[in-house]
Amino acid sequence: MPDNAPVIRGDDPASFPHSVLAERHPALVRKVQDATPYGPELRRALDELLYETLHGTVAPPADDDWWDTWDARRYAGRSWFSLPFLAAESCFYRQLLRAVGYFDPGPWQGVDPFRPFKLAELDTPEAAAELTALGPLSERPLPEQLSALLHGSLWGNRADLGFRLQSTEETSADSPLVADDSEALLTLLTGPAPGRADGATGRTLCLVADNAGRELIPDLLLVDHLLAHGHFDRAVLHLKPYPYFVSDATTADTLDAVRHLVAAKTDAGPRLHTALAEGRLILRAHPFSCAPLPYADMPADLHADFASADLTLMKGDLNYRRLVGDRRWPPTTPFAEVTSYFPGPVAALRTLKSDVITGLTAETETTLTTAEGQRWRTSGTRALIQLRD
Repeated sequence: MPDNAPVIRGDDPASFPHSVLAERHPALVRKVQDATPYGPELRRALDELLYETLHGTVAPPADDDWWDTWDARRYAGRSWFSLPFLAAESCFYRQLLRAVGYFDPGPWQGVDPFRPFKLAELDTPEAAAELTALGPLSERPLPEQLSALLHGSLWGNRADLGFRLQSTEETSADSPLVADDSEALLTLLTGPAPGRADGATGRTLCLVADNAGRELIPDLLLVDHLLAHGHFDRAVLHLKPYPYFVSDATTADTLDAVRHLVAAKTDAGPRLHTALAEGRLILRAHPFSCAPLPYADMPADLHADFASADLTLMKGDLNYRRLVGDRRWPPTTPFAEVTSYFPGPVAALRTLKSDVITGLTAETETTLTTAEGQRWRTSGTRALIQLRD
């Protein structure tokens, strides 16, 4: 993997990363304080974290070996804004969990500070409408169903776009996708099992999940379809081992989503429940999933897990940043080049919510920049499907 592009940081006051550290993180701290009645001690700890991130320096706790495991203690004493953006965000969320007593013995141990937001997403008219759309969708030909579910997974909490089959009259200029390898990806998703050097039989899909709530539902529906129609024999869902980046999906969030699908009387809900019980849907929560590092630095056991899959789907913006490296790549840098280290076929399904981008044509970059400046990189109104097989 090349490393000749500048690492994205938050030290430019006019930059998107700076706005996240200076505006979004403080707003999140207040939101967490408002959502859960933490006692005075924990509320003070949150206030201290807020002051530290805005005005102080990184202060890793002496008794937290996470900082040593992932070589993050090297950032001690530095301004949060000087850190690589990926590291600054990851360290912030680690410190937030410590501030609310998540890791400490006591009544708040293991209590997800973001759980109220995740559950609220499942109980909305929009979420209900998305599940209602499954009825008409099930009557369409299977290739159209899969295409719709793939785009539903891509758009996450804008998944209503995914259940609307794309018009055949839509042109590439009209499309919100800045790169679109969906045709090749759909072929790979439904293709026959290739010969396996490890002697394994059947096909395995790895899906590295992004967010919980409404965004996890389309991911699970896609997995259910692929298993139910025999395109894959097993699916491995990679989750976060603990709350991270506000809404990233954990095991508890996944079980909430499956229960939601069962309670909504969807066909997928019971099938997913059974797939979990039978071991055809397997949950993973590797510690590296919450590391402040790109996937190029993944440990050997995780590398082997991805190598054993016939295809890995990387969901969401954060996983994309970690997959290609959170750097200021020229947008025309080939996606295949920056993912060449990855141990098997890999596809990215991502709505654009941060600066990093690869794999664009020069024409696409010019068109986007002329029309929107640099807003297209972070607004969440554009997306991509990229594949390196």
